[in-house]
Amino acid sequence: MRVSTMLDYSRGIKESADYVAELERAGLDIVWVAEAYGLDAPSQLGYIAAKTSRLEIGSAILPIYSRTPVLLAQTAAGIDALSEGRFILGLGASGPQVIEGWHGVAYTQPLERTREIIGICRRVWRREVITNEGLYTIPLPPGQGTGLGKPLKLINRPVRDAIPIWVAAMGPKNVAMAAELADGWFPFLFVPERAAEVWGGALAEGGTRRAPGLGTLEIAAGGLLAVGDGLENLRELARPMAALYIGGMGAKGRNFYNSLTRRYGYEKEAEEIQELYLAGKKDEAAALVPGELLEKTSLVGPPGYIKERIAAYREAGVTVLNVTAIGPDALRSIEQLKEWAA
Repeated sequence: MRVSTMLDYSRGIKESADYVAELERAGLDIVWVAEAYGLDAPSQLGYIAAKTSRLEIGSAILPIYSRTPVLLAQTAAGIDALSEGRFILGLGASGPQVIEGWHGVAYTQPLERTREIIGICRRVWRREVITNEGLYTIPLPPGQGTGLGKPLKLINRPVRDAIPIWVAAMGPKNVAMAAELADGWFPFLFVPERAAEVWGGALAEGGTRRAPGLGTLEIAAGGLLAVGDGLENLRELARPMAALYIGGMGAKGRNFYNSLTRRYGYEKEAEEIQELYLAGKKDEAAALVPGELLEKTSLVGPPGYIKERIAAYREAGVTVLNVTAIGPDALRSIEQLKEWAA
């Protein structure tokens, strides 16, 4: 199993990249850079590429609505060139609040868009002449534009003609699509002991349509990481974020994280957390996040306990332990996790 982390912005962008370089020396395998409604991810990914030499650099995620399919492919090819073949293109639909509220784009047909974008990106990297009929019409026909568009192919020869594509997916149909088409999958609030029950059907469905050349689907999951005795209270640091996603990431009936929490069996808690969060009572909402959920979605505790959690994630099919190292010696925790996960 490999070890990854999300870029920590709390130090500042340049300082966070310097810290990533330290994590690389500690053995970190992948760093992921998010893009919501803050600074753009590609700028930061390029900077990290220049500050590191070994670890893989991934977007987690670039929203599928904010760039055209060929621009996503161009951006991925550019960062892959800067990093000498170390880039992972992480894609996701984000949600209506960000896509419509920030980008001003209608949040429609996320499943179909993701499928179409994956196909177009892979064709761009193979330097095929790009034409497409579907949600994205390439080139635009007369009547939709000037009529002067012509089919083109990427000018540059990419470092790799098959850059890995990972997909963030929550709903059963999206998870099945990821299992069918993607190189890797980002779940969220992943409880390994419940993975087969909650995700297994969708993964199996998509897997039956998976092309053999894609290999085994990679899965990145984890949470807070702290190794040592008496550190269990650090799990509480995840409580506000869990409440944000369960309660505030979307309206009622359109919150994927709330739906997942209900599927885990916390229906009453999920309903109450959402009610309180949407009413502005964030602290009260956070207090209702089940302690068991915080425990099962983290790796915090003494070495023996961490090893048990690693075994549970491995049994659930996780190939990348995606963690946020906290506690008294974060770098040492990464080193230990690498050793135990090998």
